[in-house]
Amino acid sequence: MGHIRILPDQVANKIAAGEVVERPASVVKELLENSLDAGATDLRIEVESGGRRLIRIADDGSGMLRDDALLAFERHATSKLRDVKDLLSIATLGFRGEALPSIASVSRLLLETRSAEETTGTRIEIAGGKMLRCEEAALGRGTAITVRDLFYNVPARRKFLRTEPTELAHIASLATHYSLAHPGKTFRLISGPTELLSVTPVATLKERVYQVFGSQVLEELVEIGTREKELLLPAPSVAPSQAISDYRSEPDEPPSRAFRLTGFFSRPQVQKGNRNSIYVFVNGRLIRDRLLLHALSSAYHNLMPASAYPFALLFLECDPEEVDVNVHPSKTEVRFRHGTFVHDFVRDTIRERLMESRPAPTFSAGPGTLPAAQPGAALPYSEFSQMIENQAPEAESLVDPPAVPAVGVGHARPSLEEPPLPEFTLRPARGPDPRLDFTAPPIAVSPGPPPSGKLSRHLDMHGEFPPEAIPPPEMSLSVLSDLRPLGQIHESFIIAAGRDGLWIIDQHVAHERILFEQVLKQRAAGRVEMQRLLMPVIVQLTPEQQIDYARIADELHASGFETEPFGNRTIAVKAAPAAVSGPDLERILFEVLEIAEAELRGPSLDGLRRGICASIACRAAIKINTRLDAAKMEWLLRALAATDCPMSCPHGRPIALHYSTREILKAFHRI
Repeated sequence: MGHIRILPDQVANKIAAGEVVERPASVVKELLENSLDAGATDLRIEVESGGRRLIRIADDGSGMLRDDALLAFERHATSKLRDVKDLLSIATLGFRGEALPSIASVSRLLLETRSAEETTGTRIEIAGGKMLRCEEAALGRGTAITVRDLFYNVPARRKFLRTEPTELAHIASLATHYSLAHPGKTFRLISGPTELLSVTPVATLKERVYQVFGSQVLEELVEIGTREKELLLPAPSVAPSQAISDYRSEPDEPPSRAFRLTGFFSRPQVQKGNRNSIYVFVNGRLIRDRLLLHALSSAYHNLMPASAYPFALLFLECDPEEVDVNVHPSKTEVRFRHGTFVHDFVRDTIRERLMESRPAPTFSAGPGTLPAAQPGAALPYSEFSQMIENQAPEAESLVDPPAVPAVGVGHARPSLEEPPLPEFTLRPARGPDPRLDFTAPPIAVSPGPPPSGKLSRHLDMHGEFPPEAIPPPEMSLSVLSDLRPLGQIHESFIIAAGRDGLWIIDQHVAHERILFEQVLKQRAAGRVEMQRLLMPVIVQLTPEQQIDYARIADELHASGFETEPFGNRTIAVKAAPAAVSGPDLERILFEVLEIAEAELRGPSLDGLRRGICASIACRAAIKINTRLDAAKMEWLLRALAATDCPMSCPHGRPIALHYSTREILKAFHRI
């Protein structure tokens, strides 16, 4: 007798359940997708014990006929596919026909459904894959599926479930995701007596974001709008005989496929420690795709530290033939036919909107409170004072404003302790100019009615600041060109006044951003300014660095370094970019080789090129603890305003912080 046998349906269903039903949230996902495919507009999700004891999803969709309800529990029974060609253009969320039989094989399931074509509904009860009863019932239009005691007959799987709060968090996250993808529908999530999510239909995605996350999160986001791009496909090949017969006819234009991107993403100053705040949908399907995640991180390259992640809510729509969703049992991964085009489209769209919006970071509005430390936060005063003591002050006459100032230092690691702030003085920058006048004449207060017991605001003898004098908040860094420098803190941070409040600019990272974009543009134009060295600089390399150098020698030359091999594991540097001084030359080369070791593993050299430019700019930028006069500070602000991205330095650190007039007045209890 042979050793190969066909598995019974019960065993096959449990194996499929191991792929499809990973946890209670997997059940919710499959049933939610079926409800959405059925055209439901009102979806209600009820769970108990994190989904272990009960999961119930009711909708007002099209429902099922009695015969269809019975067939739905057969393996690979589906109404969404007819032919193998349909797999090439899947437009529904579900299509395999594995969800219901897989869920029914590891739980006690009750299906209640009625189609508009029938006067009575159907109630089917299944336990462990065996049908217990099937009967008619008086039901409303739609479908309700109740799943009890998940994995009751597979104790090994039940043992690996997490705690009830963890499983409930996965369900809540899933329901939130799909409510964002379908703003025109009602979603309710109830856990026992608690209603965790309740959103009603709205007209726009922005309103749904407000419903789910609130106004505070919405203010931190940048809206993409609707961006489209067409992909021109190559014309199909034509047989020679047909080409001869049709030579007089005009050739058809090559077909095209349209890609559309909408959604929201956060400003670079909003930095998360993981990817849990990134929501990506392709044709309404929630996915976790490495290609799109890499495109998103590439859009924030040089704007955010590599260890930080943004908040993003992205919706990509394309022709179903351009994406294959049949690559993973849980349908959370996809494969694009033209992956490079999709990657570049998403990356360029987000980066262009970041450049257009130029969002500015702000201080915390509450008096006496400080914002939480972020990976890209400014340098603490403890290490800041230490760096000042360890460095010699620069000469008073640095350079003329339009020229490149002296070489600066790189970034330092922040300290964990915060001692008392050292003393500092503000240097006046220029003569008297019109300023915001906070001194209003006292307001006469006439006796009013007796107190009513309610809280009320009383005017003091200093007067009330007129509301019409408070300018609207300016959240864009486009106002940098209008700022008026007042002085410096520790000869490192520029204090400037604007139409709406106070600004603090880190002079080192501001100049670093200016030089970074200058070097990038010079490199793109092939006109990098170089300086010949009187004596070549000899640099010793390790074997690994020698291999990396051989691979990036052309990139180094295009960036302004003239190098050549000089013996075994040694190179000679004969010329360098004009902004780089001799002492920093060897250090920059080693930094570039470290960047090459990581970036050359990717599909593009863009990261390597930007890394080289970032190293050059960092070493050539103004140092901290450098005194600047008024003219130099004004030039720095004007040059920063002219850059494409004045929000952060090439390493992701913020450049300017904004303290608005309204926040200042609140802190002084003026409004």
